[in-house]
Amino acid sequence: MRATVLEAAGQVRLADVPDPVIERPGDALVRVVLAAVCGSDLWPFRGREPFTPGDRMGHEWIGVVEETGADVGRLRPGDLVLAPFAFADGACGPCRDGLFTSCPDGGFWGGRNDGGQAEAVRVPFADATLVPVPGGADDGLLRRLLPLTDVMATGVHATVLADVRPGSAVVVIGDGAVGLCAALAARRAGAERIFLVGRHPGRADLARRMGATDVLDAGDPATAAFVREETGGGVRGVVECAGTQSALDLALDLVRPGGVIGSVGVPNGVDGVDLYRLFRQNIALHAGVAPVRRYLEPLLKEVLAGRFDPSPVLSAELPLRDVAHAYRAMDARQAVKVAVRP
Repeated sequence: MRATVLEAAGQVRLADVPDPVIERPGDALVRVVLAAVCGSDLWPFRGREPFTPGDRMGHEWIGVVEETGADVGRLRPGDLVLAPFAFADGACGPCRDGLFTSCPDGGFWGGRNDGGQAEAVRVPFADATLVPVPGGADDGLLRRLLPLTDVMATGVHATVLADVRPGSAVVVIGDGAVGLCAALAARRAGAERIFLVGRHPGRADLARRMGATDVLDAGDPATAAFVREETGGGVRGVVECAGTQSALDLALDLVRPGGVIGSVGVPNGVDGVDLYRLFRQNIALHAGVAPVRRYLEPLLKEVLAGRFDPSPVLSAELPLRDVAHAYRAMDARQAVKVAVRP
């Protein structure tokens, strides 16, 4: 089969690799029908995160079950399934606590494991990991569902970490796919005023479409003063979706005493946190990788019911054979998020 591999910094290609096979009784083989390039895929692509040449790529994908191991009971061949970006056994202590990304026997798609930017994937712990979609889906529904596998669920997790409440004002830092989905998640949570602070003016209309009431420039010195003036000294909840030192510093500048920062941006270049500031002003910093599996089923029901639509973050779609173009477009900020179709 064909799968995307990272050969060197700035170099991804579609390679012929061995077809996946059932290795354990709890495995399933799934044919990928739609996948995406994630902003976090760009860190190793840019050489800013360790990788081994030949690593598989892609952790956002939807597929159709083709074969199951002897112990798989919830799934059948032909089922359309959502895959969270991490697989987990569903039975350990962290999984029982809803922290599926901390499962000691689990893992993430890509690297030495199968990646989602491919024609097929072997899924360990298939019963615990995969979520079937009742009734199948057309292309439009596939696009609405694909963001649930990572960026939409991560946006929801950010609002949970930041304790976003109905009627509140919230700041979302970052106008990538996660930040845009976090704005949608904040609206879903009932926030009344949603300030989205980013660095790409061309995404302002999309940000408003996704729920932002105010779209502000992270590089404008007047931004922090505007938010503080509009909110009487800062917001109770800040959602940080960029993972940079400047984003975390801005979050601290905009949160009020007693407030909460929910940080889901993958940290890159973050050198420190002003712990004394957190202590002195009773500010909570909640950070962590999103346990997507915890959120998939309720989000699936809401999308199927037409309550919200995260598909606008998919600003382009390419065939899998052009996956290298997808990476270049996202790296150059020419696309928010690119879907790839095998």
